[in-house]
Amino acid sequence: MTSGIAGAAPVAAQTLAQKLIARASGRERVTVGEIVNCSVDLAMFHDSSGPRRLQPMLEELGAQVWDKERIVLVMDHYVPERDDDSRRIVRIARDWARDQQLPHVYDSQGICHVVVPQHGHIRPGMLCVGGDSHSPTGGAFGAYMFGVGSTEMLGVVVTGQIWLRVPETIRMWWDGRLPAGVTAKDMMLHMIARFGMNGGRYQAVEFCGPAVQALSMQERMTLSNMSAELGAQAGLIAPDATTAEWLAAHGAAGVDVAPWFTDEGATFTEHRFDAATLEPQVALPHSPANSHGVGQEAGTAIDVAYIGACTGAKLDDLRAAAQVLRGHKVQPGVRLIVAPASLRDQEQAREEGVLQALQDAGAELAPTTCGACAGYGDAVGDDVTVISTTARNFKGRMGSASARVYLGSPYTVAASALRGRITDPREVLA
Repeated sequence: MTSGIAGAAPVAAQTLAQKLIARASGRERVTVGEIVNCSVDLAMFHDSSGPRRLQPMLEELGAQVWDKERIVLVMDHYVPERDDDSRRIVRIARDWARDQQLPHVYDSQGICHVVVPQHGHIRPGMLCVGGDSHSPTGGAFGAYMFGVGSTEMLGVVVTGQIWLRVPETIRMWWDGRLPAGVTAKDMMLHMIARFGMNGGRYQAVEFCGPAVQALSMQERMTLSNMSAELGAQAGLIAPDATTAEWLAAHGAAGVDVAPWFTDEGATFTEHRFDAATLEPQVALPHSPANSHGVGQEAGTAIDVAYIGACTGAKLDDLRAAAQVLRGHKVQPGVRLIVAPASLRDQEQAREEGVLQALQDAGAELAPTTCGACAGYGDAVGDDVTVISTTARNFKGRMGSASARVYLGSPYTVAASALRGRITDPREVLA
């Protein structure tokens, strides 16, 4: 770990986080610890966090939405509706969206953290808030994005403003390049194990270094997404050509990535890692921080393998699982559930033959929603052992308090489904 000033500090040297917050607050520069008022470029919420909570508060205040163009509503938690309660919650969201004439509504299209950037809503330089704890996913695109509760979201929806205490920056610098069968999920589990779930101290964590720059856009999204499990407010990655190319392919062409980086001489704390030596990681029940190399848990029998969630079922994740499973069959007695993160990713996986490879191996295809990650729908049963690509394995998170949930990458989950026990995916890939 290094701490303090990196290089000879110019007077105006700023971190990426400071630059993003300065822009949003209409200032040239901001200082760590300052409290500033920021204009919000985008407010995102879903069926669980949004209208059912916001509508009654707006009506009580007699208030109006500040800018409908800057609001995105996603129905992803309680769809497909399975009972009267879920039908009520989704109906409130649909009715409110219709009454407000919201232009950006994604109903049953996939998980918000994947669907929103796939439709070009998040771009470098923006300051965004989301009504979900995994909203820091937006930081993968060089935007300052973080999660807020319903009361704070009410203030944003009415005023378009939010106050922030300018955070310190904690840089996670990764040298080298990840070996085959090792992913961004393994990087995150390793960092969470090292620093704990409060290691980010509600500051801005910035992921950087050659290994991060080599990651695909969706792998970068996994890093930023799970900065929530690290306890950060935001999980940032400086945008580059990879960012611009991905956004151009998803409806946001011509973005300017040049201004958004940490200046030489800016003040931050830095931790360094070697990607080349990282092995696949597994988190034991009941915390992502309870992680170590897969070899220590190899051989643990499993009942269910779940490839789903915003963290673990994007197109790149599905491709990784198919690489392990293609031409093989899941171990008899093991249930493999695959819930793609979005309809777009599901259709692309279908076109590439990825989905067919997973189904041929014995996978059950589940809806493109939050699903079992949030303990909804086909949640796991009692007294079962699960290995999952989700971000969290807290007791009861996937539905049953008696289930034992392990976390791993799509490679590790697929390899474990193939063998019927927790398995190092490198054994299968070899």
